[in-house]
Amino acid sequence: MAAVVNLLFCLCFILEAATPSASSGWLSAHATFYGANQNPSTLGGACGYDNTVHAGFGVNTAALSGALFRGGEACGACFLLTCDAKVDPKWCLRRTSVVVTATNFCPSNNHGGWCDPPRRHFDMSLPAFSRIARVGSEGIIPLLYRRVSCTRRGGVRFTMKGQQNFNLVMISNVGGSGDVKAAWIRGSRTRTWEPMHRNWGANWQSTIDFRNQGLSFRVILIDGKTLEFSNVAPPRWSFGQTFASRLQFH
Repeated sequence: MAAVVNLLFCLCFILEAATPSASSGWLSAHATFYGANQNPSTLGGACGYDNTVHAGFGVNTAALSGALFRGGEACGACFLLTCDAKVDPKWCLRRTSVVVTATNFCPSNNHGGWCDPPRRHFDMSLPAFSRIARVGSEGIIPLLYRRVSCTRRGGVRFTMKGQQNFNLVMISNVGGSGDVKAAWIRGSRTRTWEPMHRNWGANWQSTIDFRNQGLSFRVILIDGKTLEFSNVAPPRWSFGQTFASRLQFH
């Protein structure tokens, strides 16, 4: 009998230890989902990703409240989310989780809304939300979340935007921490690294005319990891083109 009791105690301990909690590195938040239209061209939002599939993120994405969005610095970051079944056993799907990429901003309404500061909130795409909760719920679920490394296919991508001497470069499909801290650009003729400035979200700008030059980029992530992407774009690049590098953060 004592052996059976000890066995049951051990099993309960294992299950409890496997359950995410704030003490195990998880943080608490809440989540909603936004609409049923999952066209990838509608999910890029405030980060400026024209198409989240084209950007390498798929449709498991989320808009973040200001406490998490950090003025656009969090664009491209990855979060592991699970519904807190201890708090809401009715609507949470137990022992499920999903990794989402931050692609949008959930603005505050200053009237006690879920995205008002200092609340941590994820407004999730419907496919991501339905992985961890029953659709048809009251719309608000309790979450446990933590930052995780982003796993991407292929190399970091650079999309040329802007016009004439106004270069706007969208940096996407970034692995590792996923969120870009700083970026530089170098032309094949100028040969010096010129700092770029975040215009909005994942779009970085330079006012130097780099037309008819091959382009290289240097990118630093929020965790300090740095890569140089040499000769990513050929001299005859044009606005609207996307160039995939051979390098990736891990």
